[in-house]
Amino acid sequence: MTTPSKFPETLALHAGYRADPATGAVAVPIYQTTSYQFRDTEHASNLFALKELGNIYTRIMNPTCDVLEQRVAAIEGGVAALAVASGQAASAFAVQNLAKAGDNIVSSTDLYGGTWNLFANTLKDQGIEVRFVDPADPEAFARATDDRTRAYYAETLPNPKLQVFPIREVADIGRRLGIPLIIDNTAAPLLCRPFDHGAAVIVYSTTKYIGGHGTSIGGLIVDGGNFPWEEFKERQPALNTPDPSYHGAVWTEAVKPLGPVAYIIKARTTLLRDLGAALSPFNAFQIIQGLETLALRIRAHCENAVKVADFLKSHPSVERVIFPGLQGGEERRRADAYLKGGYGGLVGFEIKGGRDAGRAFIDRLKLFYHVANIGDVRSLAIHPATTTHSQLSPEDQLATGVSDGYVRLSVGIENIEDILGDLSQALVAGAGTVAAE
Repeated sequence: MTTPSKFPETLALHAGYRADPATGAVAVPIYQTTSYQFRDTEHASNLFALKELGNIYTRIMNPTCDVLEQRVAAIEGGVAALAVASGQAASAFAVQNLAKAGDNIVSSTDLYGGTWNLFANTLKDQGIEVRFVDPADPEAFARATDDRTRAYYAETLPNPKLQVFPIREVADIGRRLGIPLIIDNTAAPLLCRPFDHGAAVIVYSTTKYIGGHGTSIGGLIVDGGNFPWEEFKERQPALNTPDPSYHGAVWTEAVKPLGPVAYIIKARTTLLRDLGAALSPFNAFQIIQGLETLALRIRAHCENAVKVADFLKSHPSVERVIFPGLQGGEERRRADAYLKGGYGGLVGFEIKGGRDAGRAFIDRLKLFYHVANIGDVRSLAIHPATTTHSQLSPEDQLATGVSDGYVRLSVGIENIEDILGDLSQALVAGAGTVAAE
């Protein structure tokens, strides 16, 4: 940037790129290439040996992806970022970058269903144990920790439970023990800055609010550069012992001239290189287009969500509304402490009549789309018990906040009268269908 700024509205448009040096193009080009010409053999050798940074192969890095990475890192106050193919890949890499077979992480129970399955089953198959604890008691993370615990994991605004995570409390516990807090901030971009509260790593599904248009799947891992990996050599062996996959490099030493980027460089040069979950340049371009208007859109999402929550709380067909702005006590304190500028665009509610009523409500919606996504500019709705969380046991569903009658809304940026009108007709029709049965 030619003009330094700390404001996300500006950073989303200008960080990491001014114009294409070859053509002067203002829009970020789509560098749709697999490979990059080396200047000579010494240049190629230096790149592969990490003696200098540059483009080698698009599975590992790409100039279009690089702009996206720089912009989100700047917005979050991090040192660097890594773009990957999806939010699921970001969650997996964030953990695998620190933990191997025989290790464990401690995770909040309040998770998206796909992440729960990743942790409870796929990582388990890889030998990484995930210990789930209730974040209502931050000290539960300390109690679940042992000598092989490598990270803590949580969602800022858990989907679908919508109870804000105690970031500072758990981050402080982890830092005393040498354990970084990895935060999935997908549902609260710009509203929460997890690095300001002690988190070490942020992950995103850019498919959601950052993209916003519902066209392109992607993910990001952001390194805060704020965790003292070298001070905890036994606790964090992945970054402090020789890595046989990279000529025995000790990452905290090998990248020291580049700054505090050991975590993110290791993720790029080992996991992304070996597993290949690369974000395509075209998708990176699409996500950049969404990022440019994120600050405007997130305000509209939040404003509409408040009005939807207020409408639902007084509706006779609704038993309970789940929304940070309507919570009290400790839940509300955390929401106000960590979310600035709004309570997000997600609203959950439990409909009278349980599972059948929930399904009937979904089937009668006309404006809302019935899709497995959140954060789109369009309003979206889903019945998690029969879709996104259907692979979980009934007990695990309840632990994540999903009951039979729970409906999750991702409130879009349409005119609020149209949003409320669709909810009103679907609720009345849904209640009538259940009564008739």
